[in-house]
Parts: sequence; structure tokens; C-alpha cells
Amino acid sequence: MKIDLTGRSAAVTGGETGIGLGIARSLALAGAHVLIGGILEDEGARAVAEIHALGGRAEFLKTDVRHAAQVEALVDAAAAATGKVDIVVNNAGVFDGFASCLETSERLWDQVIDINLRGVFFGCQAALRRMVPQGYGRIINTSSVGGLRGSADGLAYTASKWGIIGLTKQAACVYAENGITINAICPGVIATEIRKNSGIVLGADAPNMQRGVGVDPESFKKNVPAKRRGSPQEVGDAVVFLASEQAGYINGQALAIDGGWTAT
Repeated sequence: MKIDLTGRSAAVTGGETGIGLGIARSLALAGAHVLIGGILEDEGARAVAEIHALGGRAEFLKTDVRHAAQVEALVDAAAAATGKVDIVVNNAGVFDGFASCLETSERLWDQVIDINLRGVFFGCQAALRRMVPQGYGRIINTSSVGGLRGSADGLAYTASKWGIIGLTKQAACVYAENGITINAICPGVIATEIRKNSGIVLGADAPNMQRGVGVDPESFKKNVPAKRRGSPQEVGDAVVFLASEQAGYINGQALAIDGGWTAT
């Protein structure tokens, strides 16, 4: 059954590239009006042009999720399109270069937690301020397989992604009676450039990345039964379902999109 989100308004942070672009594109092709928030203006313009070329509706607003006021402005802009905001996807995130505890500097920790976890907190607050009065909403937070397994990523990234799942579950319990569902998605090995285009300068803060530890392009196959990388569209299609009426009784869940990795 084709999911129809016509008349819905959505905001997607980090929607200009990678998984976020896959999510924004899928939501737009399902009929939603999508407001993309991100820090990469050229990529944002290209994302909007791509969605328009496919027949979807999208706009871009430069948004740094480390600042609550900018996240509020993004959600306000999304609401202006239809008079309400129906869907908020808190997707913006950065990688930590597989840095272990002793390899994680205070600077790297703060950068990753500020964007990956604090940014999701700001996004949930901005969404809930509008969704609670309207009695409806769908919030989807991007965690990771690294939020389900301790061995997948570096320390700061892992901590941030586990934190997203805890935040998601607690908020889902509190606001379910307001007609709002809050779920997390946990992508596994997806064909994106997050490790190259993370938005932060890792430098000496990520010695494992410099040594190439954990970045063998084929190493994922020993963990993933599907023996392939997932696509941003596959993640986007899962988000479309969670954003739909059909998913109205799915709440507080952490959905792995991982080719079977967490089943092993």
C-alpha cells in the first residue's frame, strides 16, 4: 500500500546529504512539504533542486542544531507551510573517527554530544511545543546500530546514540496520550559519506581514523548477513512508514535498519 503524506509538513535536520537526504526525498515523494535544515548551504540547495526535479516540495534553511533558537526557527518555518508541523526528523549527526575512551579529547566529546544528542533534544522540544497543542505529531530520531551495540563505533558517538534511544523512549511514554509518537531509527552500514563529511575537524582527536582502524570498506560483511550496504532511500522509506497513520500504535521503539547485523 502506498503511503500518502499529502498535506503534511515535515522538518528534517541534516537533510542535505546522506541518510538525511534519503529521508527528505522519501518524505517529499510521499507528498509531504519538507523543510531541510543543515549547515551545508550548497548541498542544501542541490537537495532542494533534486527533490523539485522529482516533483516534490522542499525548502532549505541553514540550521546549526547546537543552537536551540535555530532549531526552533526551522520547525517554525516548516509549520508555516501548512499551518502546523506534523513530522520532525532529528537526523543531524557527526562521526567520531572510532576514537576510544583514552583517545577521546574533551573537545571531540563536546562536539559529538552537542550535535548528536543535544541537537536531538532541541529538536524534540521544538516539535513538542507545537505538537502537544495540536494533539498530533510524529517525531523520528536518528540513532544508529552504534546505539544498540557497544562494539560498532567510537566512545562519543556510541554514547550519543545510546542517549538518543533513552531520550526517545522516555519522551514517547510522556507524550503518547497527546497523539504523538516518538521513535528512533538505528541505521547500520549505509552508503553515505558521514565519516568524510562530518562537519567537524577530527585531527589528532581521532587517531583511529588516521590509522585507518575500522574503515576497511569490506569489513562490514563479516557482521552484516545481507553482505551489502543499505541505501539512504531504504532508511527514508522506513521513516515514511513511521511518519504515517499506519504506524500510529508504534511508539518508543528503536528500529534497526541494518541488514540483520543486530540479529547476529
